This record gives sequence, C-alpha cells and structure tokens, in this order.
Amino acid sequence: MSLSTFSALRTQDSLLSTGFTHTEKLQTELVTVMYNSEASSKTAKVRVGLVGTGYAAKFRSEALLHDARSHLVAIAGNELANTEAFAQQYQAEAVSSWEQLVERDDIDLVIISTINRDHGTIARAALTHGKHVIVEYPLALDVVEAQEIIALAKANNKVLHVEHIEILGGLHQALRQHIEKVGHIFYVRYSTVTPLHPAPRKWTYNHEFFGFPLMGALSRLHRLTDLFGEVFSVNCHQRFWQTETDYFQTCFCIAQLCFTSGLLAQVVYGKGETLWQQERKFEVHGEQGGLIFEGEKGLFVQAGETTPIEVGTRRGLFAKDTTMVLDHILDGTPLYVTPEQSLYTLKVAEAARRAADTGLTIFIKDI
Repeated sequence: MSLSTFSALRTQDSLLSTGFTHTEKLQTELVTVMYNSEASSKTAKVRVGLVGTGYAAKFRSEALLHDARSHLVAIAGNELANTEAFAQQYQAEAVSSWEQLVERDDIDLVIISTINRDHGTIARAALTHGKHVIVEYPLALDVVEAQEIIALAKANNKVLHVEHIEILGGLHQALRQHIEKVGHIFYVRYSTVTPLHPAPRKWTYNHEFFGFPLMGALSRLHRLTDLFGEVFSVNCHQRFWQTETDYFQTCFCIAQLCFTSGLLAQVVYGKGETLWQQERKFEVHGEQGGLIFEGEKGLFVQAGETTPIEVGTRRGLFAKDTTMVLDHILDGTPLYVTPEQSLYTLKVAEAARRAADTGLTIFIKDI
C-alpha cells in the first residue's frame, strides 16, 4: 500500500466516525470498505525520491533500503552517468533533474542531500508539488527564504524536517547528561579544525555552493542553541585563502556568541591546506567544574579530580534520523527537532555573516 492510499483510507476512517454515522444505510454500505488503520499503517510504504549522490545521500539510501516501510523510487544527481551508477546500487531509477523528480506522482517524500545553495529551491518546489521533505541542514542560505518554506509546509500540511543529526550523536547526549554537574556556566568553546593537504576542489570549498561557513556548517551553532538557548549578540571574523575566484583552499572562521543568559561562547571552524593541527574539541566551563570533550573522549574536571565520560558513537545517525521521520509520517511520533529551531540557528548564522562582513556586533533582534 502506498502512502497516498494510506492517507486516503485514514480520511475515510474519519468520515465513518463522524459525518455518516447518523445514516444507518450509508454506515452499512461503507462498513464493507472499512479497514483496520493500525494494520494499514504497518503495510503502508513511503515512496521516496532522493536528490544527491554524495556522502549523505549514500547513508540515506542505505537506511531506506533496510526499512521495509519505504521504497526508494528515483534519484536525481548532478551528472546522469554518475546518478545511474549510484541508483543501480539501490534498485532505484535515475532521473536527469531534480525538477523532474519533484513532479512525479509516484513519490511521497523528497530527501534533499545536495549542495547547500539548492536546498531552499528544491524544498520549496517539492512542497509545492505536495511532497513531504527531508533536507540536510541548512534549510536555505537565506533567512527569509527559510521562513517562507516553513510557512509553505504548514499551509500544505506536509512534513518538513531539517536534519540535525549532531544532536542525536554521542557527544551531544553526553553533554546533556553531564552539563548540570558544572554549575553556572560562563564560557563555552567549540572548535572543529580539519587540515587537508591539498584542499579538494569540491562544492564544500566553493563560496556559492557551500555558503557562509557557519551557515554551511550550521551544526556548529545549532549544538549551542540547542543546549544554551537564545543568543543576544554575535561577533565574527573570517578569512579565506584562494587562488581562483570560486574555490578556496582554506577557510578559517571564528565567532563569539553572547547568550541572553550571560554565557559567552566561542566557535572556531576551519578547513583546508594552510591549517596544520586537527581539532575537534568542546569545552564547557562552569563555576563547579568543567566538561572537556576531545575527539571521542570526554572528561569531567573538578579541583583535584578528573572523571572520564563515556561518549557514544557517531555511527548510524543518518539511519536513525531517517527512521524517526518515517515514524513521524506513518505514526505521528514527534521528531527530535523542529524547522523553527533550525531557523532560529540560521538567524544566528546570519548575524555572524553580517558581523564578519561589517566588523560590527550584530544583535539577533535585528535579524
């Protein structure tokens, strides 16, 4: 049973329980097509179209392949030959463009796992054609566009899910579990630096395709807003090393966030060939102790005492996210993040972009 058939049957169930109950004859006639909605939800299949053939698309495809409730129907990529080879691995049809994919009647859900620049355009088109949407962060590279897409999803009564698997992972769960131990928090530092020699000539090193660094890497900010709440003001500086107009070889971006609670947070994001030391570190400093997470290891630090913290794996998060969305579509199970929460973080990223462009402190209330 397809998802559209399942939805129609759910509507029919509603009619049976409300508008027609006063007419015994109609009730008798309609009872012949009644069904058990619980059983039907177990047999319904969500028909999926995927945009993208890269890292995230691979994990999405594998997750769909192993979930009996979904059927990966078609895949659209940048180059048809590569898309055909990719689609063959997952018994899906390759289509020449995402425009064709979102218009298909045999697709219920569109997953957007392509360059950041196109997220908003594809999400809007998919929702306009009556599809549910999963999009890897960011929803869009423009705050107003993201707001409009969220409004469109609500108007069309469609699921819009912006992926933020960073808050499903072991680091974030360990932070949530232990953060109260440190008392009043006054400073946080989050640094992800990735040296690459030489830097790849790919979309994540392209200004237009990736976007402003802390928009393209929105998870660096979203981890903070999820844990610590509203931001009051932002300062930011960035630098690029590049030998051609479109592609850069190194990006280095540092932002300072002042939260309404008084907390000060520093975010460092860097990648490329003029960086020399790998770093993935999250520090939380409180009046009664500190949390230090570096790589896959965590520590709770107090005066004269250091206690190791177990950090769960980062593996399987795309599959977990995909399963949660299918649960939500078929059973109404709540999701772990809302589009509005992602939108708020996008506003913080926009404040950082304006601060980097102007050299001024930007207040979130002005975004």
